[in-house]
Amino acid sequence: MRSMKGAARTQAKKRLFRKVKGYVGGRGGLYRTAKETLVRAGVYAFRDRRVRKRDFRSLWIIRINAAARERGLRYSEFIHGLAKAGLELDRKTLAEMAVADPAGFDAVVAQVKQALAA
Repeated sequence: MRSMKGAARTQAKKRLFRKVKGYVGGRGGLYRTAKETLVRAGVYAFRDRRVRKRDFRSLWIIRINAAARERGLRYSEFIHGLAKAGLELDRKTLAEMAVADPAGFDAVVAQVKQALAA
Protein backbone atom coordinates (compact mmCIF):
# COMPACT_ATOMS: atom_id res chain seq x y z
CA MET A 1 0.00 0.00 0.00
CA ARG A 2 1.46 3.35 -0.98
CA SER A 3 1.56 6.17 1.57
CA MET A 4 0.14 9.59 0.79
CA LYS A 5 0.98 13.00 2.17
CA GLY A 6 -2.51 13.35 3.64
CA ALA A 7 -1.95 14.58 7.18
CA ALA A 8 1.21 16.58 6.41
CA ARG A 9 -0.36 18.28 3.39
CA THR A 10 -3.51 19.17 5.35
CA GLN A 11 -1.38 20.70 8.10
CA ALA A 12 0.67 22.66 5.53
CA LYS A 13 -2.52 24.01 3.94
CA LYS A 14 -3.96 24.95 7.32
CA ARG A 15 -0.75 26.79 8.20
CA LEU A 16 -0.83 28.68 4.90
CA PHE A 17 -4.51 29.60 5.17
CA ARG A 18 -3.97 30.88 8.71
CA LYS A 19 -1.30 33.24 7.35
CA VAL A 20 -3.49 34.57 4.54
CA LYS A 21 -6.61 34.99 6.65
CA GLY A 22 -8.26 38.29 5.76
CA TYR A 23 -6.78 38.56 2.27
CA VAL A 24 -9.32 39.67 -0.36
CA GLY A 25 -10.98 37.26 -2.79
CA GLY A 26 -9.11 34.19 -4.01
CA ARG A 27 -5.96 35.35 -2.28
CA GLY A 28 -7.47 34.19 0.99
CA GLY A 29 -9.28 31.06 -0.19
CA LEU A 30 -7.55 29.48 -3.19
CA TYR A 31 -4.45 27.46 -2.36
CA ARG A 32 -2.22 28.35 -5.32
CA THR A 33 -3.17 32.04 -5.32
CA ALA A 34 -2.75 32.27 -1.56
CA LYS A 35 0.71 30.69 -1.81
CA GLU A 36 1.81 33.14 -4.53
CA THR A 37 0.41 36.08 -2.60
CA LEU A 38 2.22 35.02 0.56
CA VAL A 39 5.55 34.83 -1.28
CA ARG A 40 4.99 38.30 -2.75
CA ALA A 41 3.99 39.65 0.68
CA GLY A 42 7.24 38.32 2.10
CA VAL A 43 9.23 40.06 -0.64
CA TYR A 44 7.49 43.37 0.09
CA ALA A 45 8.01 42.95 3.83
CA PHE A 46 11.73 42.27 3.36
CA ARG A 47 12.16 45.25 1.01
CA ASP A 48 10.09 47.66 3.08
CA ARG A 49 11.94 46.95 6.31
CA ARG A 50 14.86 48.67 4.59
CA VAL A 51 12.74 51.36 2.91
CA ARG A 52 11.24 52.29 6.30
CA LYS A 53 14.69 53.35 7.53
CA ARG A 54 15.12 55.65 4.51
CA ASP A 55 11.63 57.09 4.95
CA PHE A 56 12.18 57.91 8.61
CA ARG A 57 15.55 59.56 7.93
CA SER A 58 13.87 61.67 5.24
CA LEU A 59 11.09 62.66 7.66
CA TRP A 60 13.63 63.66 10.34
CA ILE A 61 15.52 65.81 7.84
CA ILE A 62 12.29 67.56 6.77
CA ARG A 63 11.43 68.34 10.40
CA ILE A 64 14.92 69.58 11.22
CA ASN A 65 14.97 71.76 8.11
CA ALA A 66 11.61 73.32 9.00
CA ALA A 67 12.68 74.02 12.58
CA ALA A 68 16.09 75.38 11.50
CA ARG A 69 14.52 77.70 8.91
CA GLU A 70 12.20 79.12 11.58
CA ARG A 71 15.39 80.12 13.40
CA GLY A 72 17.17 81.59 10.37
CA LEU A 73 19.34 78.66 9.20
CA ARG A 74 19.15 76.26 6.29
CA TYR A 75 19.41 72.52 6.97
CA SER A 76 22.85 72.21 5.40
CA GLU A 77 24.19 75.18 7.38
CA PHE A 78 22.69 73.74 10.56
CA ILE A 79 24.31 70.31 10.08
CA HIS A 80 27.64 71.91 9.18
CA GLY A 81 27.42 74.09 12.31
CA LEU A 82 26.68 71.03 14.45
CA ALA A 83 29.88 69.38 13.24
CA LYS A 84 31.85 72.58 13.78
CA ALA A 85 30.46 72.99 17.30
CA GLY A 86 31.35 69.37 18.08
CA LEU A 87 27.76 68.41 18.90
CA GLU A 88 27.12 64.76 18.17
CA LEU A 89 23.34 64.65 18.02
CA ASP A 90 21.73 62.34 15.49
CA ARG A 91 18.89 63.38 13.21
CA LYS A 92 16.29 61.35 15.09
CA THR A 93 17.10 63.15 18.35
CA LEU A 94 17.20 66.56 16.67
CA ALA A 95 13.82 66.00 15.00
CA GLU A 96 12.30 64.91 18.31
CA MET A 97 13.75 68.01 20.00
CA ALA A 98 12.38 70.26 17.27
CA VAL A 99 8.86 68.90 17.86
CA ALA A 100 8.75 68.20 21.60
CA ASP A 101 11.38 70.54 23.11
CA PRO A 102 11.64 73.82 21.16
CA ALA A 103 13.60 75.49 23.98
CA GLY A 104 16.26 72.78 23.82
CA PHE A 105 16.39 73.07 20.04
CA ASP A 106 16.83 76.86 20.43
CA ALA A 107 19.83 76.21 22.67
CA VAL A 108 21.36 73.90 20.05
CA VAL A 109 20.74 76.48 17.32
CA ALA A 110 22.42 79.15 19.45
CA GLN A 111 25.54 76.95 19.79
CA VAL A 112 25.49 76.25 16.06
CA LYS A 113 25.26 79.94 15.19
CA GLN A 114 28.12 80.67 17.57
CA ALA A 115 30.25 77.98 15.93
CA LEU A 116 29.43 79.29 12.45
CA ALA A 117 30.32 82.87 13.44
CA ALA A 118 33.71 81.83 14.84
